[in-house]
Amino acid sequence: MIKIKSLLSILISKVIIKLSKTLFKGGSNFPGKVALKLDKNILSTVAKDYKIVLVTGTNGKTTTTSMIYNMIKSNNKSVITNSTGANLEPGITSCFIDNYRFNKDTSEKYAVIEVDEANLKFITEYLVPKIIIVTNLFRDQLDRYGEVYTTLTKILEGIVKSPESTLLLNGDESLLGDLKVPNPQLFYGFECSPNKSTVVDINADAKFCKNCKNAYSYEFITYNHLGKFYCEKCGYKRPALDYFVNSIDELTTSSSLVKINDFQYTINQPGVYNIYNGLCAVAAAKILEIDEEIISSALKTTASSFGRQESIQINGKEVKIILVKNPAGYNEALNTVSIDQRSLNLCMLLNDNYADGRDVSWIWDVNFEQLKNLNIANTIVGGSRLYDMAVRLKVAGLDYSKFSVCDNHETLLKSIEDCPGEIVYILATYTAMINFRKFLHGKKLIKTLW
Repeated sequence: MIKIKSLLSILISKVIIKLSKTLFKGGSNFPGKVALKLDKNILSTVAKDYKIVLVTGTNGKTTTTSMIYNMIKSNNKSVITNSTGANLEPGITSCFIDNYRFNKDTSEKYAVIEVDEANLKFITEYLVPKIIIVTNLFRDQLDRYGEVYTTLTKILEGIVKSPESTLLLNGDESLLGDLKVPNPQLFYGFECSPNKSTVVDINADAKFCKNCKNAYSYEFITYNHLGKFYCEKCGYKRPALDYFVNSIDELTTSSSLVKINDFQYTINQPGVYNIYNGLCAVAAAKILEIDEEIISSALKTTASSFGRQESIQINGKEVKIILVKNPAGYNEALNTVSIDQRSLNLCMLLNDNYADGRDVSWIWDVNFEQLKNLNIANTIVGGSRLYDMAVRLKVAGLDYSKFSVCDNHETLLKSIEDCPGEIVYILATYTAMINFRKFLHGKKLIKTLW
């Protein structure tokens, strides 16, 4: 029997969710905040009947969550997800309350939930996930998380509260091997090199052995510090992989063709980082015993999540919106853009709001210098820290006579409309992406806000 305060919490929050969707086209966190004020244990009540997959880590959470959700849905199972990206405890609570039904439901239900790294411990306080996924650990929002070792500590605080959950970990992430926890652990990663590199970049993150602090050596690097690592001093090395990329057969600006455990898949999104996301999703689906053909079909048809390689049309031009939030992800986005041999227009939007990280010095660790070799027709700069970005790009060697510095959305849109050629890449930090998408939605250039 549901408690009175739980019932009140659910009913009031459902009303607020309805009003938020109708009046504000969103509002994913506030209903959850109200629910938690009325009943701090409400999450355990509304989520108790679900088989839950939690996805955390620095990069790739939203895309990986979307891929797994679509695989389960394609398997004709009942499944929910926090698709708006509200990944803090209030947003996750809102998601479960929105989908809560008072009538008794005995059917098998799944929830694939993206979780902020620092919030995992609040979620596993009330839930027992079937799977906890950790994608990777990069420097991100230094003012909030600190260095990658702090982020790992925050994630482990959540994992230790759920010792029965299976951990699905990126084996190429050196920080995630040899975790001292009792959970069953499965690993995914690459058994081939996308670029033949064996030398870690000077600005890479976890370059030193987690046990003895000696510098890692690599058989190959995929990107940043990820790859087939080993320590020559103490012998710590990448764990054996349960799920792995055998080969990368094709890389384009829109997709990748790869073999995973000897089965060929098309990943409907570009870049090495999206191969990681696809590999992780395949691994999760196999743990959930979804058939190979269903996994393949879902992976081939999963569209980009909002702001993650999202493609729209503006004035006859293709405009791709790519979320960038840290050096590792930004460099991979630039690598993907560099595949495009056409005449390009680039739009760089940099904000420093709380959700972006107040400290924007990280842009100096991004390899903007590689852009000098591209055929760039126009460079548009915007966001609250537009001048920081403009200076960084000028120092990188881009032709500043082709810069358009835009301090509001109207001039930004006008610059995009006036761009020559057929393609514009928008690389934007989180709030810059969200705010500009809302503006484009108001102009009816984007149909769906979330």
